[in-house]
Amino acid sequence: MNAHEYAVQANGSFALPDACFKVKALMEDESSVIEDFANVISIDPSMTSRLLQIANSAIYSFRGQVSTISRAITIIGTQSLYNMMIVDIAARAFKHFGNQAIDLQRFWRMSVFTGLACKNLAIKANIRDIERLFVAGLLQNFGELIVAKVSPKVAKACEKYNQKHLPWLLQKHYLGFTYTEITTEMLSLWEIPEKIVMPIRHYHEAKTIDINKDVKVLYIASRLALIDSHPDMFTLEKLLDDKLCKSLSITQDDLIAASEFASSEAENILKIMNAKFF
Repeated sequence: MNAHEYAVQANGSFALPDACFKVKALMEDESSVIEDFANVISIDPSMTSRLLQIANSAIYSFRGQVSTISRAITIIGTQSLYNMMIVDIAARAFKHFGNQAIDLQRFWRMSVFTGLACKNLAIKANIRDIERLFVAGLLQNFGELIVAKVSPKVAKACEKYNQKHLPWLLQKHYLGFTYTEITTEMLSLWEIPEKIVMPIRHYHEAKTIDINKDVKVLYIASRLALIDSHPDMFTLEKLLDDKLCKSLSITQDDLIAASEFASSEAENILKIMNAKFF
């Protein structure tokens, strides 16, 4: 199987709800107003609750309490609303892919950690629209869940990484491609905006190509997540490229601060997303 075939299997297991397509259609309609978006969200109590929780969470770091759907959408923006829906749906949908082939606790913590670290580092790198990088960081390794469901023996083999055999290299060895390649195929099937998909597609190549800051930030954040999950196995010195960090004006102190921020907020965000099902 190639990356696209894995993604097709995942996509065939569930479909995006009508609300996603309605929100996307409203985004493309210049006559749409905030109330139109609020009306779509308000019919789903679960989505309403998550929207308000996330609008008041560390993801957005807004001052004051956000208590209405319209206010939440006004604050985070319609693109962020759509991104949030995708993240929430992905978290719920992929519960169906859970099994014993991989360590789900490690997977979800690394995913959330990467998203939070992306957000923190994006601020340091003077990147606008940092929320899209949270989404990219969170989704970048979802291909692992698909492989764990479809090819559990391969997923188990790929999970046996170490200093000499890094995760993405093991994936290429056993699959011929990385988990992120499956992720980008899946997100393309979902018609996720290219601004989110692009850094996921290229971040493993961040040291050899120079596309934009998003790619570099996701590269750094994903390595910080690996260190956070396996501090006895990986270090900043061995995983991160000094030149790449300097190109973003990110210092050693910035890396430590991003890790501390992501670590302290990860458990809270996991609960908000209802992703703590392990």
